[in-house]
Amino acid sequence: MEKSFTRKEFLQTSALGMAAILLGSSFTGLPSSDKEPYFRLKPIGRSLALEGYYIWCSSPIWGEDGKVHLFYSRWKKEKGMGGWLNGSEICRAEANSPFDTFEHKEIILAPRGEGFWDATTCHNPLIKKVGNQYLLFFMGNSNGKTNTKRIGLAISDSIDGPWTRPDQPLLLPGKEGAWDDHCTTNPAFVKGNDGKYWLFYKSWNTHEYETQKGPVRGNRKYGLAKADSPLGPYLKVSENPVIDFSSLPNNAQLEDAFVWKQNGKFHMIARDMGFFNHEFGLHLTTKDGVSWTNPEVAYLNMKRYITEPSPPKNLNRFGRLERPMLLQDKDGEVPRFLFGATQGGDFETSTTFVFEILSAKK
Repeated sequence: MEKSFTRKEFLQTSALGMAAILLGSSFTGLPSSDKEPYFRLKPIGRSLALEGYYIWCSSPIWGEDGKVHLFYSRWKKEKGMGGWLNGSEICRAEANSPFDTFEHKEIILAPRGEGFWDATTCHNPLIKKVGNQYLLFFMGNSNGKTNTKRIGLAISDSIDGPWTRPDQPLLLPGKEGAWDDHCTTNPAFVKGNDGKYWLFYKSWNTHEYETQKGPVRGNRKYGLAKADSPLGPYLKVSENPVIDFSSLPNNAQLEDAFVWKQNGKFHMIARDMGFFNHEFGLHLTTKDGVSWTNPEVAYLNMKRYITEPSPPKNLNRFGRLERPMLLQDKDGEVPRFLFGATQGGDFETSTTFVFEILSAKK
């Protein structure tokens, strides 16, 4: 049985997270039994940077041509960091290996304009292959705001396209007042041990989001929906979230989840938003998709791995690795590379950053 959270453990980890904020990046106050992160990493570097663009959401996959294909989101630099919400498009890049620089190839999905559910942005790409079909999960919105974010699914028989674009979202928010009534976003996908296809999604409650004060409004949680076919329809397994840190102090939460199956268990990595701090990654496991272990640190802040000059002050997330995603070995089980998005780089925006995974905890 998976270990459940206790309030004592939550209070202890939250106290550590507050100490991290007070002491800065030199803080190493992980629980005594978890001195080392789950992944031992070797930085490869900023593998995709484009002049005039912010880059985010880097989802890699091995192609039949032996190359690595990267599905990523980008938006124009003049929009600023917040431009992902009202002008992002999803593109594909290629590299001969994860150690090489990626080259932009094509735009896959762009905002479609008034009248469409994905009228103003296309973001959060997650590329998967099931059978002979490529599945591109993504998020779109229709008004340039968070309250119309919806998960969609584009499909293709080839990694080069063409892509069949959905007329309707794949997963809708909950009813007014529900924990997930605001949106559906950050898709994470895996085939479950029950033969069904599992779609994890992030959401939060609109009333909390509109009335809370502080640097982060609302509390981001994860829900689970299942389908008999990877194309859906997806039905939520419960009216409640499956990952919920809202009982913790300091509005602790998580986002940017990526899920994979390995050695009979399901693993998740995600960006920490207050469990330890706001710069680490989290690692959790489950057997059923519903009951999850206590989070441990998956990876540390960027300053632990690389040294770079400080960017302009407008890049106030510098030093975080966000949107973590994995490239597994070609057999599809063992994680070999960690991809993420991070601010900075030669163009003073944000780029893809890649790590080689040297080892993981047993």
